[in-house]
Amino acid sequence: MVQLRTENDLLGQKQLPADALWGIHTARAIENFPIMKQTVHQELVKAYGEVKLACAQTNNALGFWKNKEKGAAIEQAAFEMSQGLLNEHIVVDSLQGGAGTSTNMNVNEVLANRALLLLNQQPGNYDLVSPLNDINLHQSTNDTYPTALKVAAIRLLRLLEQNVLALQEAFQQKEKEFAPIVKIGRTQLQDAVLTTLGREMGAYAEAFNRDRWRIYKCEERLRVVNLGGTAIGTGLGAPKQFIFRVLDKLRDNTNIGLARSENLVDGTLNTDVFVEVSGILKACASNLLKISNDLRLMSSGPHAGLGEINLPELQAGSSIMPGKVNPVIPEAVAQVAIKVMGNDQIITQASSSGNLELNQFLPLIAHSLLESVDLLKEACNLFTEKCVSGITANEKKCRAQVNNSTATVTALMPAIGYNKCDEILKIARQHELSIKEASLKSGFLNEEEFEQLITPEAVCRLGH
Repeated sequence: MVQLRTENDLLGQKQLPADALWGIHTARAIENFPIMKQTVHQELVKAYGEVKLACAQTNNALGFWKNKEKGAAIEQAAFEMSQGLLNEHIVVDSLQGGAGTSTNMNVNEVLANRALLLLNQQPGNYDLVSPLNDINLHQSTNDTYPTALKVAAIRLLRLLEQNVLALQEAFQQKEKEFAPIVKIGRTQLQDAVLTTLGREMGAYAEAFNRDRWRIYKCEERLRVVNLGGTAIGTGLGAPKQFIFRVLDKLRDNTNIGLARSENLVDGTLNTDVFVEVSGILKACASNLLKISNDLRLMSSGPHAGLGEINLPELQAGSSIMPGKVNPVIPEAVAQVAIKVMGNDQIITQASSSGNLELNQFLPLIAHSLLESVDLLKEACNLFTEKCVSGITANEKKCRAQVNNSTATVTALMPAIGYNKCDEILKIARQHELSIKEASLKSGFLNEEEFEQLITPEAVCRLGH
């Protein structure tokens, strides 16, 4: 038979499993928010542990707990949460009403009960360690939740930056590898001028270089927090010494250059920083979508399409068409990009829909923002490891297209002029010849001169 304990709150009583580390507030949240069937992001939980640890250390240093064993147990419980050791006990749904109060209370109850266990007491003995009077001492959901969210976002963004850098470097490697390969450059999907495959890969690398730099700069936006502001940024119920010292502890514990908002009310009621960061994530998603689609086009066919490059073959592409292999990694990356763009719209709407002194939709902002960073982190790693690093060039196909395309005529203009190029095009059409064959037949160029005009150096030269 399951052992039970009884807890009380403003609304009455509830019976809970006797050994549960969460309490009555969490139990009500479980009942009220069966929405996503997905618990709070694990990095947010760990960051919440770091916030609670900094608060506990500050309260201990200021002597608010006369019982030193109790203070040490609270610190130890918070430390364990910061290390991810208590994640399984944070059971509330990631989407919830109350601006994150359910998450904060779940954290408070788990830390209180874990501290009680460390003191050889039973869970629920809140006269000794209280979720509200001790764990939440000098705090509010209003300041702890957004602070934890910013810490979690910074941690994940640092990982994303490294993955974007790896993707950038993979394209830079292909830039060097494919530098000698001349190919057709296209505009509006039509043959335009000659370029090199390496030059194309280099342009992709530059896009991700900008993404990496923008993501790195996100930390500057997110490092300003409102911890110590308690209710709506007023600092209500918190002594000045706590307000001025707690952030020092959090900064030291996290090794993040956190700064207290100069205006704690602004730091509490305005969430535009999350919109800004989400916009930067959307820019990265935009590049991923464009470039993944480009690779799909360049590898299309492979026999009846462009076929300029070969993507790594990872799995059979059809249950009915033998031999078909699909570009599954670029397709997966594209879907991640679309999802991140959707999340950006959600974050924008949620941020602008906040009312007065607090944004009630912070849980939705948190869920969407951290999900976007996670998705981009995994997509960039997948793109690098299972696609870009394994791309090979179909050099013969590229050369055949150069020989046959009208785009090649443009490369001849500096040497023979527009009118003679026009004559070569007429010869090619009239006699059904390649551009190279028509050029030689025209007598305007010999083979050596033609080849010299379509070398990688010639087509990449800036100006004449």
